[in-house]
Amino acid sequence: MTRILLLGAGRSASSLLHYLLRHAPSEGWQLIVADMQPAHLVPVLAAHAAYAQAVPFDLQDETGLEGLVQGADIVISMLPAMLHGPVARACVRYARHLVTASYVSEEIRGLDEEARAAGITILMECGLDPGLDHMSAMRLLTDIRSRGGQVTSFKSYCGGLLAPEAEGSNPWKYKFTWNPRNVVLAGQSTAKYLENGRLRFIPYQQLFARTEKLRVPGVGELEGYANRDSLSYREPYGLHQVPTMLRGTLRRPEYCAAWHALVRLGLTDDAVHLGNPADLTWAELVEAYLPAGMEALSLPERVAAYLGLEVSGPEMQRLEWLELFSERPVGRPDATPAQLLERLLTEKWALQPSDHDMIVMQHQIGFTLNGQPHLATSSLVVLGDDITQTAMAKTVGLPVAMAVRQLARGTFGQRGVVIPTLPELYEPILEELEQDYGIRFVEEELVAHVPAGAL
Repeated sequence: MTRILLLGAGRSASSLLHYLLRHAPSEGWQLIVADMQPAHLVPVLAAHAAYAQAVPFDLQDETGLEGLVQGADIVISMLPAMLHGPVARACVRYARHLVTASYVSEEIRGLDEEARAAGITILMECGLDPGLDHMSAMRLLTDIRSRGGQVTSFKSYCGGLLAPEAEGSNPWKYKFTWNPRNVVLAGQSTAKYLENGRLRFIPYQQLFARTEKLRVPGVGELEGYANRDSLSYREPYGLHQVPTMLRGTLRRPEYCAAWHALVRLGLTDDAVHLGNPADLTWAELVEAYLPAGMEALSLPERVAAYLGLEVSGPEMQRLEWLELFSERPVGRPDATPAQLLERLLTEKWALQPSDHDMIVMQHQIGFTLNGQPHLATSSLVVLGDDITQTAMAKTVGLPVAMAVRQLARGTFGQRGVVIPTLPELYEPILEELEQDYGIRFVEEELVAHVPAGAL
């Protein structure tokens, strides 16, 4: 019997939990699901009482956390990334494997030696992005290298979007499929990447104005903006000398230009509490960010003039749709602008029962082979089933669950702090995703008629 502890059972854990419950009887698993509010799990677990139970969990209760970890063989943390530290330390203390979908923090990276000494695996970045991006990229890079190819350019993009039929009249063509706060605060540090051997920086104030267009089979044209640090993956991908290295986030065309307007207005600022009353209107808030002396114009006209936009242009249409110029109360006192924007968007961008989300990922790898430049692409498109079994939940949760299965079976033996760049881990996961769930990357390759350095 293998005892599996799942910490956190929110939206992104639905497919993960379904997988664990499906395989628990045949694999001999005993599952404990620990959540701050476990009541919603009762109907989900009702038919699985012989091998699964829900328990309340408070991360502030250090003794309770220690007891839960000590009673498990493998721990899965679907908690917010900032909360992984205490969990990882407890796993090291009691020699328990840990699997998460979150980035490796410096705190957890520092546990590598202790984890090795304890004989455990702390597997990080095993969800979608990070996660499936590593697995699919490494598979493609390994194939290119096996043929003698020399990589000259690596670009990788991923985005959580809406399926086209769910976009409706929403001009942003976007709704929340994961943590709203992370979306509102996206990119709030300087992005850095490599372009033709030169280091490039994009400050937050310009990030959404400097996008790149790309086309994904079956989806059409999208635009991508650079992630915070594209350079940190040169080492794990073995791309130390690559001249071009960029990782980015995907959105529908014109989304970024409208978001750039929100940035310029100051509405994504999370540093300053405004001291505002809850009944402050959105019109009053926006008005407060504009310079004086334009009172003869309407508020939309003043905003358009301030931002250098056409008052009837697509960016202003999106701002109007959010009701930024209305008498709608902001609804929260003494908040940061980002907190108020998050509150508004959580309502305006909420998934409806009939909605389906969509995950899109694409790698673009330039390489030379026998002196000839090539371009290889690997594209993934996944549609959600409904607002519970979303594409986001599937692509984040299933790789985590499949990695747990490998650890439980003892078929993955790497110890310490690792990410899924090893073929013995990612090959079975990619195969199972394709065979059992129809989640597959479509790979294409063409001979490029441009200089290799320009790919």
